Amino acid sequence: MTFQQQIKQGIPNELPAVKPYPVDANRAPKRKDILSKAEKQLAIRNALRYFPKAWHGELATEFAQELKDFGRIYMYRFKPEYALKARPISDYPAKCEQAAAIMLMIDNNLDPAVAQHPEELITYGGNGGVFQNWAQYRLTMQYLSEMQSDQTLHMYSGHPMGLFPSSEDAPRVVVTNGMMIPNYSKPDDWEKFNALGVTQYGQMTAGSFMYIGPQGIVHGTTITVMNAFRKVLNKGESPQGKIFLTAGLGGMSGAQPKAGNIANCITVCAEVNPKAAIKRHQQGWVDELIDNMDALIARVKTAQANAEVVSIAYIGNVVEVWESFYQHDIFVHLGSDQTSLHNPWSGGYYPVGMSYEDANRLIREQPELFKEKVQATLKRHAEAVNKHTAKGTYFFDYGNAFLLESSRAGGDVMAANGIDFKYPSYVQDILGPMCFDYGFGPFRWVCASGKPEDLDKTDAIAAEVLKRIMAESPEEIQQQMQDNISWILDAKQNKMVVGSQARILYADAQGRMEIAKAFNDAIKRGEIGPVVLGRDHHDVSGTDSPYRETSNIYDGSRFTADMAIHNVIGDSFRGATWVSIHNGGGVGWGEVINGGFGMLLDGSEQAERRLKSMLLFDVNNGIARRSWARNEEADFAIKREMARTPKLKVTLANRVDDEVIQNLPW
Repeated sequence: MTFQQQIKQGIPNELPAVKPYPVDANRAPKRKDILSKAEKQLAIRNALRYFPKAWHGELATEFAQELKDFGRIYMYRFKPEYALKARPISDYPAKCEQAAAIMLMIDNNLDPAVAQHPEELITYGGNGGVFQNWAQYRLTMQYLSEMQSDQTLHMYSGHPMGLFPSSEDAPRVVVTNGMMIPNYSKPDDWEKFNALGVTQYGQMTAGSFMYIGPQGIVHGTTITVMNAFRKVLNKGESPQGKIFLTAGLGGMSGAQPKAGNIANCITVCAEVNPKAAIKRHQQGWVDELIDNMDALIARVKTAQANAEVVSIAYIGNVVEVWESFYQHDIFVHLGSDQTSLHNPWSGGYYPVGMSYEDANRLIREQPELFKEKVQATLKRHAEAVNKHTAKGTYFFDYGNAFLLESSRAGGDVMAANGIDFKYPSYVQDILGPMCFDYGFGPFRWVCASGKPEDLDKTDAIAAEVLKRIMAESPEEIQQQMQDNISWILDAKQNKMVVGSQARILYADAQGRMEIAKAFNDAIKRGEIGPVVLGRDHHDVSGTDSPYRETSNIYDGSRFTADMAIHNVIGDSFRGATWVSIHNGGGVGWGEVINGGFGMLLDGSEQAERRLKSMLLFDVNNGIARRSWARNEEADFAIKREMARTPKLKVTLANRVDDEVIQNLPW
């Protein structure tokens, strides 16, 4: 069967043969054996409902074995025979071009060059799933091939509930992931209900079909590291020869070495999974691999002496690196961590003193002992970081819940008041006040033609628009504008593309709208093919995350999720092609609500109308909330937007003098 025929078929008419798992695959961690016997039977019953009764006897035994071996039913037998990758939009069988664009983005999320654990449909973060199983993938692609422009596909945590009549102005797909009743949103709840096949962890852009490989996080990390060095170095001093020490080389964290190279420093990034480290080295995202501590110490000292720009992956535990660098008096200018501590008990973070293989066995066979060892390691990790910061290291939490989980483990990470952490999150110190409050966030696009020359043209268009806007921009955002102009001019030579022909930069509402309109005009003129717009959820207004995206909200509302919910609803009726809302993402299940969108530009007047309406709201919803929280930068930004947009009228916060509060008779 051809590629198009396989998509249209959905679930095959004949039972496919059993597939052997690839020997060299980067497999997802085995999940907890958490279900009772009755619940395991229910999980099998739930899985079999995708298939005709004639297959149930054979598949029941197979699925039971998968559940026993992996803690999940992935239905690997049903993985398609064709290569999973983003193909040109014209290759997809579709009655509606918007549906074809969504198929392209789904396949990009599952491309082995992009996805962390592609056999298990996991894009990044150890558990960020596009779907729970291969039957869901097949059905979703079939529905999209049949979709007409007045239908909407509703998806419940990877499950395509069905096509429903709607309108041409409605989103073509509505995605929810992990939207639990609040009292059932603890980590073990995810383990249980995901094993039952009734929910999934969509991470952020994984379950939204908007992941573009590590490029997105490379940009955010580059902006973060550049500004972190600006905080600690003297004006005009170069980061060359200065150390950025961190951990993680997975789907998201793998961007750190590349970002360090762009920021012109020495990056040392520890990774316990050799396959992940080797993959990043083969892809060119890290310069050197070292698996011996003595060799690492010698190499880093040489790099310091020569003021090098180099990225080094250390295959081993980062705790040992922190401790060894302290013993050898190696000064670390910047320190952070990007292990998957949103998922600490199932392979997101590994205990020191154990091999990767032994630790994985412990997860499955002795989960409570694994948890004890992880928490002991977190305490030791925090202690090592504290020794370095006492010598002047600037350490920031990179939003992966390192400080949160360290505090829960009893690590010395709390401030003197016993409420706050002693180290800021990168949003509190860097991205919040410098970017999000001004409306700058990760705007991204994908050239649906798959042509590199189209990406080159969009890069040039975006750079031209940003230069024009910068010429008339206020001083407050000049640095942001210049950083992103430099980024887009250098993006091609930095070899950012993995998977689809995609690009990202930070822009505010004006920048996003004007870039998008310029793209749409170019499509209309026939200069480029269709373009898919999107953004990371890690943005101005898509995500309510008290320990990351909204950690610089200080009016007491950072634990509320109204902003993210309004964002997804507001985007849906203002022209998004698809919208998504997730529980979890980045910092963990039950810790955040986050949403995203996708929008197809096809050169039409309708696309221009939609982009202007939706992008304006998508950004300013968040600026308005941040302004109401009394963030000065957001107050500046929303007033500036109201002056530009007559129909925008936002409730502004009145400031209260400190003495009014302090002199109250309690």
